[in-house]
Amino acid sequence: MAWQQYRCNLVWNGAVFGALYLGLFMDIRDRIVVVTGAAGGIGRALCQAFSDQNAKHVICADRDSAGAEETAHMIGGTAVTVDVADENQIKTLIDTTEASIGPIDIFCSNAGVLVEGGADALDAEWQRLWDINVMAHVWAARHVVPRMADRGSGYLLNTASAAGLLNQIGSAPYGVTKHAAVGLAEWLAITHGDAGIKVSVLCPQAVRTAMTEGHEDHVAAIDGMLEPEDAARACITAIQNETFLVLPHANVLKYMQLKAADYDRWIAGMQKLNRTYSTSSWV
Repeated sequence: MAWQQYRCNLVWNGAVFGALYLGLFMDIRDRIVVVTGAAGGIGRALCQAFSDQNAKHVICADRDSAGAEETAHMIGGTAVTVDVADENQIKTLIDTTEASIGPIDIFCSNAGVLVEGGADALDAEWQRLWDINVMAHVWAARHVVPRMADRGSGYLLNTASAAGLLNQIGSAPYGVTKHAAVGLAEWLAITHGDAGIKVSVLCPQAVRTAMTEGHEDHVAAIDGMLEPEDAARACITAIQNETFLVLPHANVLKYMQLKAADYDRWIAGMQKLNRTYSTSSWV
């Protein structure tokens, strides 16, 4: 049994070395990583996953100071209190990290919020979702991409949602802002790829977090509700393989293909879902 385990380790290590030599995937070991929304849910799971992959240091950023401290304590990282709705706080996070810890190799812009409602949602709610779900990604890129470009390498992981590909029953602000988040990630990948900057965008359906608590029967959970660790593992695999689209729910790809193949039929199907789920509360 010991020899079999040793042999398996040799095979795995050889495969990893070969893939790294050929440039087939990125090694997370010894990388400095920043994760926003790190106090719980996907953010906390990402911090743990990067730590498990032997990242050099993980900065756990969240407006929830106590939650960020708890995550950092779990993994031996650094907690930072940051409200991603404020560009200056994101800039300070990046400046301070690079000055006191080192160059940021991977920036995970993960924080996000959801409210229900349509075009009649309050302007303040639309603005809050726009700032957190979109502009936080913009501000992070604005201040970290030039540094990465100067170094010739870097990785951005932006958390969007399957709603950014398929829309969101019951929440226009969420569906619209997540579409914008996906569009931004595409633009960043297209524009900065030649500078050595890689981009992945996470687009799950329902994940068991504070946002989804008590809503296990909502339309977003129609294909099952994943654990945050499932989403984090999918992100690690995507980063290692430098894959743009991260789909922890495999059915999302099928839905995207149906949408592209026959938009009108897809709209009709979404209307059916809307009739079934539009009266169920999300928040």
